[in-house]
Amino acid sequence: MPGSFKTQAVVLRSIRYGEADRVLHLYTPARGRIGAIAKGSRRPRSRFGGRLEPFFRLELILHEGKGDLATVTGAHTVAAHASLRSSGPAIAAAARACDAMCRLLDSSEPNLAAYNLLCRYLALLDGAEAGRDDASPIADVDGAAGLATALAFRLKLALAAGFAPELTHCARCGEGDDLRAFSGAAGGVVCGACQRDGFEISADGHRFMLDALAQPLAAAPMATSAALRQAERAVTTTLEHHAQVHLRAAA
Repeated sequence: MPGSFKTQAVVLRSIRYGEADRVLHLYTPARGRIGAIAKGSRRPRSRFGGRLEPFFRLELILHEGKGDLATVTGAHTVAAHASLRSSGPAIAAAARACDAMCRLLDSSEPNLAAYNLLCRYLALLDGAEAGRDDASPIADVDGAAGLATALAFRLKLALAAGFAPELTHCARCGEGDDLRAFSGAAGGVVCGACQRDGFEISADGHRFMLDALAQPLAAAPMATSAALRQAERAVTTTLEHHAQVHLRAAA
């Protein structure tokens, strides 16, 4: 029904439109993905200032009319993530996370778990939440710790979207032992007898994925570079086969 409503939202994308407007891709906790237009927002004296940029977490007033896009009539900053914006690697990591949200969650169906996960990851990249003791994610966002956190985010996002890989039993026969490979087509780890496609996965790669799903995002487990590459390949092939989504490389 047409009318105005308030919602929190994270700006996933902000696209210049016309001479002075912006079209926004937003993700909200209660309404899922929303498209909106902010009229006049690119004018020098716009009341929106610079807050309608990607990665901002906002309190918005939106008006729904007859068109596909809601109209932004008010915006208040909840989290600007200023530290994130001062780091090139952190900006790139945040952009990949927002791109993954756009590709995996492209409907108005709400997904509060995914929304909260994105907010938590942006806060970690901004340094607003505590990370592991040896290095915060923002300090090592372009290194092993940052990649481990990015992959933990993707695994948790796949879980929230309903596409998490099977990691405890063979995805084909249900066997719980001899899990030596990963098959994107099967949707998870496979035993030796079912290994006809997919790729070999090490115990370290398998353990990383299990621990990444079990532990809080801020405590994403460390792993070798080989294990992290295996984990990324596992998530990528699973989503390609079962969600028909291809994500950008995690680093």
